[in-house]
Amino acid sequence: MTDFNLPDPELVAIGEARTKAQLARQAFEAFLGVTQEQADRIVDAMGQAAEAAAAELARLAVDETGYGVYEHKILKNLFNAKFCAHAMKKMRTLGVLWTDEVARVTAIGAPMGVIAAIIPVTNPTSTTIFKCLAAVKSGNAIVCAPHPRAAKCCVRTVEIMAEAAERAGAPIGLLQCLSSGQLPATRELMAHRDTALVMATGGAAMVRAAYSSGKPTLAVGAGNVPVYIHRSVADLSEAALMVVTSKSFDNGTACVAEQSVVLDEPIADAAVKAFEQHGTVFLDAEQQRRLAGLLFMGRGALHPEAVGQTAIELARRIGMTVPPGTKVLGAALDDVGPQTPLSAEILGPVLSFYRTRDLAAAHQRCSEVLAFGGEGHTLGLHGQDAEMVARMSDLPASRIVVNTPSLLGGMGFSAGTDPSFMLGTGTWSGSIVSDNVTPMHLINIKRVAHQNRPWRDIYLPTMGL
Repeated sequence: MTDFNLPDPELVAIGEARTKAQLARQAFEAFLGVTQEQADRIVDAMGQAAEAAAAELARLAVDETGYGVYEHKILKNLFNAKFCAHAMKKMRTLGVLWTDEVARVTAIGAPMGVIAAIIPVTNPTSTTIFKCLAAVKSGNAIVCAPHPRAAKCCVRTVEIMAEAAERAGAPIGLLQCLSSGQLPATRELMAHRDTALVMATGGAAMVRAAYSSGKPTLAVGAGNVPVYIHRSVADLSEAALMVVTSKSFDNGTACVAEQSVVLDEPIADAAVKAFEQHGTVFLDAEQQRRLAGLLFMGRGALHPEAVGQTAIELARRIGMTVPPGTKVLGAALDDVGPQTPLSAEILGPVLSFYRTRDLAAAHQRCSEVLAFGGEGHTLGLHGQDAEMVARMSDLPASRIVVNTPSLLGGMGFSAGTDPSFMLGTGTWSGSIVSDNVTPMHLINIKRVAHQNRPWRDIYLPTMGL
């Protein structure tokens, strides 16, 4: 018999979203007027707390989601709690940002309000750490909305950081997290009248929902990242090692990692050997067919149970036995598109390989890969030829990282991009931002502009020029 007195779980979750959005707004209003120095002290405390809990949170994330590598989850947590927090410390986000004495303009940073932060299942604790730090650094309140498969680890992450923030002087409710991860609650949070901005990291459906919320939205698109290894590469073995390390890191759950390796024909055979030496096992046509069947469901969607597994485990599931040191499964392909599933983005340690006769062909192949779900994200290049880099730089990628792992270079660790765990993809993929998102994207900038030209000059033929 149905007990009609039991509350509907979705209604309870929606009620929680409303309550937490309202509490966050109250906390934001109490936080208004905080100085940069006060905000920085709170961010420091949050970062230190997340750093101390990095291992605990990594274990929770792996156990709850079943995705990734425990040791690599720790490193992702530390990258945000330490490296990104350190980069944020240099930023001025509140009060006077800069003054131009010549133009007689002063820029003043003002927070936006309550941020609804959508958290992905592939990188739950690390993304939560980053978004919470960025929100408070910029004077905002934040409510995190986790994926249902990662709700517990996200709740714990926010608890740890909120406790540290409150001890350092933040008002109660400045950092919160929805407890269930149910989609109706997430939709309610995004559309709530007290929500000022949505920060969306997740699958295509969630990003579409964010853009449909009616609120200003910072969302990031998928990554189908090509990397071109040119004949001018200085160290082919090192290039192969960088790609394998990047793609196998956390079992391939980072969308900024390489997906397709485009090889210049003169060095292609040597490159294949280098990849094999660094733990890549290449599949024959039948093995590729079985792997595609394992990884993808209907209409090209990744099967959630195949995401974030080791190369050895993926091989086992398709009836293959591979050496113990196998890190990546490789598929030599001839074309790109829905007819070739392994040419799509795969959130796992799988790489596709293409051979190209010259720079023009490589440019075309990389363009095709980006167009198949990765436009606006990232392009990797290995080579010493400046003309090659210049030619490839016209491709639609917001980050073009050269002679470094695209994972580490793209997120701002081993290259000069802004340290971030939210990488914009620009209007190529429907996003408003192509930058690596930082706290500077979470503020309104006011400009106090004094008259610096006689206003009557508007009537002069020269306009005073």
